[in-house]
Formats: sequence, structure tokens, C-alpha cells
Amino acid sequence: MLPSSTWLLAAILCPALPPAEEADPIVYVKAGKLFDGTGDSTASDRVIVVEEGRIKAVGLNSEIAIPPGSKVVDLSGATVLPGLIDAHTHLGSRADRYDEVTRFKDTPNYNAFAAVLNAKKTLEAGFTTVRDVGSKPFLAVDLRDQIDEGFLIGPRVVASGPGISMTGGHGDMNRYAPQVRVTMFPEQRDFRIADGVDQVRQVVRAQIKYGVDVIKVHASGGVLSRGDAPGAPQYSVEELRTIVLEAHALGRKVAAHAHGAQGIKNAVTAGVDSIEHGSLIDDEGIRMMVNAGTWLVSDIYNDDYLLGKAIEFKLPQESIDKEKAIGQAQRDNFAKCVKAGVRIAFGTDAGVYPHGDNARQFAYMVKYGLTPARAIRSATFDAAELLGRAGQVGKVAPGHFADLIAVKGDPLADVRALENVGFVMKGGAIVKDALTRDRPAP
Repeated sequence: MLPSSTWLLAAILCPALPPAEEADPIVYVKAGKLFDGTGDSTASDRVIVVEEGRIKAVGLNSEIAIPPGSKVVDLSGATVLPGLIDAHTHLGSRADRYDEVTRFKDTPNYNAFAAVLNAKKTLEAGFTTVRDVGSKPFLAVDLRDQIDEGFLIGPRVVASGPGISMTGGHGDMNRYAPQVRVTMFPEQRDFRIADGVDQVRQVVRAQIKYGVDVIKVHASGGVLSRGDAPGAPQYSVEELRTIVLEAHALGRKVAAHAHGAQGIKNAVTAGVDSIEHGSLIDDEGIRMMVNAGTWLVSDIYNDDYLLGKAIEFKLPQESIDKEKAIGQAQRDNFAKCVKAGVRIAFGTDAGVYPHGDNARQFAYMVKYGLTPARAIRSATFDAAELLGRAGQVGKVAPGHFADLIAVKGDPLADVRALENVGFVMKGGAIVKDALTRDRPAP
């Protein structure tokens, strides 16, 4: 694991990270409109009672008596929603550095510093929970713990370790000279690269030993890797099934990076919980996902960034060519999945594009078939179900964490309203407020 001194130094070097406002014992939040994370409409004139960081009650303004002198957050001119969830992020990654040389110059500590800032940006954008599905060993685990302890500001983190890859796969270092290797974790055999059922079983156990919440596996090639094709399957069904059985036995879900049609079908056959990307899925794969109830987490926004700004930041030509080949196909196939009834959870691949811009994907999800309400549900109630956190986050309901956001306007009428979140509360503590009448903008 990264030493705790890394995080101490990160805090010292980031004076822009003041402690979050402490939660009052009881807070009354007035919502002009409330989308509770479920359904297809908003409710008007609601009050949310927050006590000790959780939601105690939700009711009509006329039904809930607010005692004199109580702490009141007046969002009667805004729409209140549950804190948003991004199920596919890489908090330690930066989207302004694509030069391949950086992988040999950057230490895990470098990525840790980036993660501190990226976590804060993500929370302030209204995403109070994220799933980190691939970072240096075991950056996301340490980040999760430091945030939970209140040492750093950021969203709740569901942490994976490095994506598990076969030799020569999407997660390996391909097309370099044989003598080129990363030596901090020699060949990273304990954490990342594994072949055959015995090795993949061992690497799942090793990752869980170090505290991961979810297992990430590469079931196909990728866009941002050298020497492999996004459509090519990686790992056999037997190897994938071993990963799933071992992870599920130890209480962890499995997220499978899979662009190619056969890789997707192999992963679904093996019983993974979610397909990440799903770019080249075919009709048979769609039917299999519907029948199995497998979630799709499809990053349909970042094609614009990769073929635009990322080129300026030295995105390799190989990756540009790959993205041109599959970017629009991914969006078209997402639309097919929506129409067929595949379960959709919101995930953006943040880190491939700048953290904090996560909400830009909502408009693309609506463009390619989701209603605004369903797009928002994919980042609230539905995403919480995928993450196994349905009783804690993703819904404005008694017993859930008091993770609330607010925006001007009505995101069910224009989902782009979520690109400008003006109010964020996490666990009953206000971390951003530019909306209430009695509080100046930070």
C-alpha cells in the first residue's frame, strides 16, 4: 500500500482543501422540487430532515414542523436530488498527460497527489459516490479510507485494485523491449498480471487481502493500450469464471472491461456483474445481458474528448485510430442496449477526460435513447444497486446517507442542468453552496 505519509504530504501541498463543514445534529432541507432517485417525476415543496448524517424523514412542507431556531437549508428555488454516482472512474489519472514516457517517470506518489485534487473536483461536481475501477496498487483503497476518516475531501469510494490482465493484455506493458519493466512491484504478479485459473484465483485473493471492494478484469483489448485490439477477447471463459466465483465467494462484485463482442459474451457467460464500455456488443450479447441481468456501464461521452483535446496532450496515434474505429459504434450500440432493456448504470471513465466534467455524459445518454429521468436514475438508484449500496446511497429516503445535491432549473426538462451543480451535501455536511438565500457563494 502507499505509505500514509503520501497522503499527509498531499494535504500539506494542497492548502485549497479546507475541512468539510461539520454536520449539524439536525438539519431541515427545503426542496422546491425533489427527485428522489426513483420514478419519472419530481415532487414539489418537500422537506428533508437530516439527523447525524442520515435522512430521518421526507415529507410535505406543510406536514413537517420545523422548530424555531433550527438549522434550515433553503433550496426552495432549486431542484434537489440524491448525490450522483459515477460507477467508472480513475481518480489517480490525469487527462492532460498522454505521453507514453510518463508511465516510466511517474511514481505511485505522483498519482496519489492527482487523486487528492480529482476527488475534490468530483465531489464538488455533485458526485458523492464513485467506483474507482483501476489505479496504482492500492491507491483507491487508501484514498477511500482517508476520505472516510475525514482526512481528505472527496466522494465515497468503492475501490478496485489494478485491472487484472493476461500477459500481453490490456493491462500489461506491451511492445517495449524485454528489459523494460516497472520494479516497484516486480512484474506486479501478485496484483495485476495472471494467466490460468490458479494464477487468476491467487490475484483475486491478493487484491482482496489489500482491501479492495470490487474486482476489475480485462476481458478484451483496449483503446489506451499498446499492441492489442479492442475487439479481441482476453481470458478464457474458464479463467473469467474462476475470477467471478472467487470474488463472489468473498463478497466482491466483478466489473469486466470489455469492448469486443466475444469478450462481452465470455464475461457474461462467466457471471460478471457489469460490462464496462460494451462498445462492439452484438445482438446475441445484448440478449445475454438482458437474460442475465448484467449491467452495462458505457462511457459514451469521452469519444469527443479523446478525438479532440486529448490529441493536444499527445494521445498516441494508435489510440486515436482505435477510438475512431469504435467511438460511434459504442454510442450506436448503447442505443440498441437501451431499446432492448439492458440494465444501465452511469459510468464515464473519468480520468480519460477531466475529473469534474462527469455530468456532461447525461446529455449523450438522453441523445442515445434514455429519458432524462432514466439517465438520472442510472446515476442514482440504479448505480447504487450495481455497487451493492442501494440501502445507503442513490435515493432520498429515510435511513440513507444525507448525500444531496441541488441545481437551478429542472433536470428532467433539461438534463444539462446537472452540469452546474450549485449545492452539495455529503453525510449531512455542506461541502458546496452557491444556491441558498442566506449563504454567500464560496
